[in-house]
Amino acid sequence: MALSDLRPAYVAGIGLHRYQFASETTYVELGLTAVRAALQDAGLPWPAVESAYVAKALLPMAPGRPMLRHLGATGIPIVHIEDASASGSAAFRHAVMEIAAGFAEIVLVVGVDKPMPVGRAEGLARIGGLADDAIAPFTHFALLADAYAARTGAAVEDIALVAVKNHRNGAANPFAQHQKERTLDEILNGNRVSGVFTSLQCTPVGEGAAAVIVASEEGLKRHGLGLDRAARVVASAGRSQRVYEDSTRYDAVLTEETASGAFREAGLDPADIDIVELHDAFTVEEVEYLEAMGFAPEGQAVPLLKEGAFDIGGRCAVSPSGGLIAMGHPIGPTGVGQIAEITRQLRGEAGTRQHVGARTGLAHMVGVGAVCYVHILAKAS
Repeated sequence: MALSDLRPAYVAGIGLHRYQFASETTYVELGLTAVRAALQDAGLPWPAVESAYVAKALLPMAPGRPMLRHLGATGIPIVHIEDASASGSAAFRHAVMEIAAGFAEIVLVVGVDKPMPVGRAEGLARIGGLADDAIAPFTHFALLADAYAARTGAAVEDIALVAVKNHRNGAANPFAQHQKERTLDEILNGNRVSGVFTSLQCTPVGEGAAAVIVASEEGLKRHGLGLDRAARVVASAGRSQRVYEDSTRYDAVLTEETASGAFREAGLDPADIDIVELHDAFTVEEVEYLEAMGFAPEGQAVPLLKEGAFDIGGRCAVSPSGGLIAMGHPIGPTGVGQIAEITRQLRGEAGTRQHVGARTGLAHMVGVGAVCYVHILAKAS
């Protein structure tokens, strides 16, 4: 069953707390800042919210009620979702399904996280790889960057242009963790992390919060609101990893499968999409995933990047928020923040980051495990 078979779900309100380096700010303050902003943006009071999903990956268990009770103990159901980097994306999907199925009219999704020493469960599953102790995530993607360069003929300097673009976009985003334009020389000569990667080609560690209000048209009407600033969710797809022939590129193949499902559900193809927010924790991921999702032929993402096709104002604006590289990746909030950016772009409210005429947007996240979510939003009116 597709969303088109159910009643429409809309993003009616968005709010963020700036993504930032670790601080003394409590998670409660981070989260409430985003939730209050989303409620105000939607023009809705807290008692209008009938259900809440809290996305987190690093915080201890059940942080939702101690945070949300500051708005009023209304007795709503609160569901906590952890899905690694895709936690916020998974929470958003469940909120959309709840609205589409008619179980609620107004639903809150909030992602919030602070850096904490939480490990991955794979080490407890007793099915580890031979090099698990030697290959950290940044090493894995550094090796993928080398493989991509060898396969396509792209220079490692060309792949680093992803970071130039995304830092430029982040410099214009008041919610971004990195708000400074960087030259290619600065990016290439930064602190070495692994292989060809420097720190400015990798997502920073940080904290923050993002919130969206998902609503039905009927729910908005009850509060005297319309769809003039709403974004309709036209596709929501989620998958997990299968066994692939090339196990080193599992996340790219998983992305291809998930995006294909989302495009079928929406009745759209990559040429119809104006905005893309994707999982670019490392520069090579952007070019790999753009090709996997069909925004560029295999091996052609770098040439298109160099000619400005993925710039704001280009053929398709990729990571106008600054992406994970500049906007940041606090984990729990990241997928929710992508939805907020796309909604802002579809409204035409992104200021100097605005991609003029944007009417559709795609949000993509992968999470260790591995899982993938792709959502497609369209301007409601």
